[in-house]
Amino acid sequence: MPKRILQGVVVSDKQNKTVVVKVERRFTHPLFQKTVRRTKNYHAHDESGAFKLGDTVTIEETAPISKLKRWRVVEEAAKA
Repeated sequence: MPKRILQGVVVSDKQNKTVVVKVERRFTHPLFQKTVRRTKNYHAHDESGAFKLGDTVTIEETAPISKLKRWRVVEEAAKA
């Protein structure tokens, strides 16, 4: 099974070796046919601590690292 890859914005970098990434998904509502935006926060592993608040990053699904972390930062898509 392939690993999922998501792109989002870093909303918190206060934890050690961890960043919180907000990922937004858009879909059409099944009844009203209107585009709906839903956001979800993911805790991602950042070994070097290189990513800062506002950076757009790509995260990849991985084996559990801690209680909340199941993702790791792969690369930086855009600087804040």
